[in-house]
Amino acid sequence: MIVKTTRLALAMAGLAIVGAGPAAAQSFPTHPLTMIVPFAPGGPTDTIGRIIAERMRAPLGQPVVIENVTGAGGSIGVGRVVRTAPDSYTISIGNSSSHVFNGAIYSLQYDLLNDLEPVALLCSQPLLIVAKKAMPADDLKGLIAWLKANPDKASQGTPGAGTAAHITGAFFQKQTGTRFAFVPYRGTGPAMQDLVAGQIDFMIDTPTNSLPHARNGAIKIYAVTNQHRLDAAPDIPTVDEAGLPGFHFAFWQALWVPKGTPKDIVARLNAAVVETLADAGVRQKFAEQGQDVPTREQQTPQALGAFHKAEIEKWWPVVKAANIKAE
Repeated sequence: MIVKTTRLALAMAGLAIVGAGPAAAQSFPTHPLTMIVPFAPGGPTDTIGRIIAERMRAPLGQPVVIENVTGAGGSIGVGRVVRTAPDSYTISIGNSSSHVFNGAIYSLQYDLLNDLEPVALLCSQPLLIVAKKAMPADDLKGLIAWLKANPDKASQGTPGAGTAAHITGAFFQKQTGTRFAFVPYRGTGPAMQDLVAGQIDFMIDTPTNSLPHARNGAIKIYAVTNQHRLDAAPDIPTVDEAGLPGFHFAFWQALWVPKGTPKDIVARLNAAVVETLADAGVRQKFAEQGQDVPTREQQTPQALGAFHKAEIEKWWPVVKAANIKAE
């Protein structure tokens, strides 16, 4: 009875918002918004979310509060947004792991395409192959040789089963003929803490999370999974240059709201994001972390919707073929 009552309340809330139409968009928002980050504090999605949330306050006239809801590779946090009223006061920030890969790994209680409304693509970046400071190898070829000489002895930290780090790690094994254990964490931040402490051997991580530690000399960086070097760290070789040609991956971040949110309100949020991404300060922060800002044409809800669908069609068969399971 409680479940039925809750569903009815959400449905009535949605009808009320839809009925309000443009008037609702003009007055939106009237109180603070919540941005659900489906990973732990300190990770790349959390970092991007906080940069975006802080700057969105100006065009929206209300603060955007970050709430970290972790677990199951980000699916718990996304599910939290799906179950909220479609009024745009609860926003989902996520990435290729939480909003693409999870659908091929977990038995989700929601549909990644049909239960969310796209708002905007925020940024994208390649990944970095990094290792603990005490790792004997000094370059990528050396790391691969060390892993081959020590089968099943090394460990790669990941933010959870089915995350981009896990999937790229599985492909790394296949492409290099190496074997090692995956150690899942509740987010990239805790995994990096253990890498710095030497508790795990290496990671395939985002520049957002890794570059600050590398600059402090706490970890080693071997290569970037891109065809071009990072503007923020031009001394890091590409995988092609380092001896693993074609090992290219990009990790992106975007915003969604619950399905049924009125288009006028989605447009209001999108406009706030577009203004935020045009801000020189935000662009500088993104550049420092190796993030690429999408073109204006790629920042629309329609563009994110098409991109999201294409990513699912591209990656679900790959993930299933790799037989990656939830842990």
